[in-house]
Amino acid sequence: MLISREKKQSNIAEYVLYCWQVEDMIRAYAFDLEEIVNDVVYPATDDVALRAEWKAWYQDLIARMQHEKLQEKGHLQSVNDVVVELYYLHNTLLNIHSDKTYMGLFEKAAPNIKEFKALSNLSVFNDIETCFNAMYAKLLMRLQKREISNETEEAMNTFRDVLAYLATAYRKMKTGDLHYHFN
Repeated sequence: MLISREKKQSNIAEYVLYCWQVEDMIRAYAFDLEEIVNDVVYPATDDVALRAEWKAWYQDLIARMQHEKLQEKGHLQSVNDVVVELYYLHNTLLNIHSDKTYMGLFEKAAPNIKEFKALSNLSVFNDIETCFNAMYAKLLMRLQKREISNETEEAMNTFRDVLAYLATAYRKMKTGDLHYHFN
């Protein structure tokens, strides 16, 4: 929970990926709060107040996931809303502000995004959702100790660069520090 709060403030892209990971963990535990508390919360801290805070956080997530019917798949609406905000920011950086640095990063990633969409049957997702799905797939591959080819790693790096730039721009936008000079 503290990790979630910190990531939401410091790196919104990491926050999204962390939330997806927690959602999958909750599914893996079949929404059993007591098992999550015993296996995840108790080993993480001896602080009774912190344990209670974490338990309440997981309880809230479980309730929200069940309410939104996410037992099998999908993501919390609050997390999806962040991804949509990042997509709007992506479009703003490309089409309104013509951010040259971001345009270069995205141009480098675009062929990899197109290829990943085709290989993963993700054609219904926008480019930013695709980058998140690719990075999450990489995380899962690492957790499963599967080998990642150099070519795939290079493609993933382009997704990472796009999301990292967006995360920085998002933080600046939220703090009011995102300023552009129009020509």
